[in-house]
Amino acid sequence: MLLDLSGKVAIVTGGGRGIGRTVADTLRAEGVTTVVVDIRDDLLATWDGPKILADVRKAEDCKRVAAEVERQHGRIDVLVNNAGVASGARVEVLGEDVWDANFDSNIKGVFLMAQAVVPAMKRQGSGRIINASSFAAIIPSIGGAAYAASKAGVESFSRVLAGELGPHGITVNAYAPGMIPTEMNHYAEASDERKGQLLDTLTLRRWGEAQDVANLVCFLASDQASYITGAMINVSGGKFATQMPWMAHRN
Repeated sequence: MLLDLSGKVAIVTGGGRGIGRTVADTLRAEGVTTVVVDIRDDLLATWDGPKILADVRKAEDCKRVAAEVERQHGRIDVLVNNAGVASGARVEVLGEDVWDANFDSNIKGVFLMAQAVVPAMKRQGSGRIINASSFAAIIPSIGGAAYAASKAGVESFSRVLAGELGPHGITVNAYAPGMIPTEMNHYAEASDERKGQLLDTLTLRRWGEAQDVANLVCFLASDQASYITGAMINVSGGKFATQMPWMAHRN
């Protein structure tokens, strides 16, 4: 199967580092004109392709991004809503500011960017909107109420938007990464004991890689995925696919 993405135009939010940067690199390697959007100018400086400094939490910024990309490149084929945060605390001490930060970035930003690109995609009669959820939306963690709730919102939002945009040839899907060591989650800095506990939850018992997510995003952006919409795809190495996945690795 050949995933021919050449000639397409994509926007990747939060593409300055981490999974977002790998997604942007992979799309570009597949022939996609990839526009990286980030809130940090220092991260954008490391991207040698088209880029826009913007805050996805602000409607005017999202509209500006969509208008600029369509003006410069003539179309918007793919939106990857990757930008997000993952701060948290137990509910009894969870600050309102932390709650708001998760919802503003993780779900409001997805809504605003999707809303901004829809007119261009409808004019084309085609498009792919691909939203970052999380395994936390499937099974949340203690201390992660704000993050898990916001990412669960991404799944429901994606399904509704898929229904609304289906008549226009636009697909909308979400993906749920599992344990991929990044600067945001600090998995790589955990103790050996803690790393073992975390890996024991995985059917494949290895850390995920940003490239695993990027490969999925490329597939969802392609014509080969034209009949997939309203889905959330688990990219977690089979986290808790069975109740005690570590048993298979200890026999």
